[in-house]
Amino acid sequence: MSRLDARRTKSFNVLHTEADLQLLFARLNYQFFNGEVPDCRIRYNARFSNSAGRITYGARPMLIELSPKHFRHHPEALTDTLLHEMVHAWRYAKFGDAGHGARFKRKLRDCGLESIYHDLGSAAPLKESSKRYILRCEGCAFEVLRRSRPRSPSSCPRCNKRGFDARYPLTIYEIVEMRAAGTTIDVLRAARKGAS
Repeated sequence: MSRLDARRTKSFNVLHTEADLQLLFARLNYQFFNGEVPDCRIRYNARFSNSAGRITYGARPMLIELSPKHFRHHPEALTDTLLHEMVHAWRYAKFGDAGHGARFKRKLRDCGLESIYHDLGSAAPLKESSKRYILRCEGCAFEVLRRSRPRSPSSCPRCNKRGFDARYPLTIYEIVEMRAAGTTIDVLRAARKGAS
């Protein structure tokens, strides 16, 4: 752990509460952003398996979600991940843009972070789910759980906000064996075949 990490983050054995995350957000906002990051709701999302954090811009206040599974094993990465998501919020509020462009990377360096990535690996679910299917966008890693296999085609709501678009299909994973079961486009093809 770097000196900057040691200065910013204290080691802890249990997960911060969501109230503690809000306090950490406020402290980091004034320490690194002069209080310019708009209010964000911070919460854990236990469904994350391959993402440590995510921000949702459309919600008011903006929503930052963090993976409790990852931070139980890597508590030292929580502050850096929250800072990463706060840079997104700051950039969106101040300039109206999202992503990991030059402005984002410059602000990340100003916050003492060296990279936009960290490898925390995948994390197993915290508890078993009755849901049997995962729909995942291979482009942006959006995931949603479903109890039953989709009957109609659908596309990623993050990559495409206007409705169905075949360029952004969701891959269907069956949880039982975690194998790809096709895409939602395959459902459309099968439906057309059955209608013929």
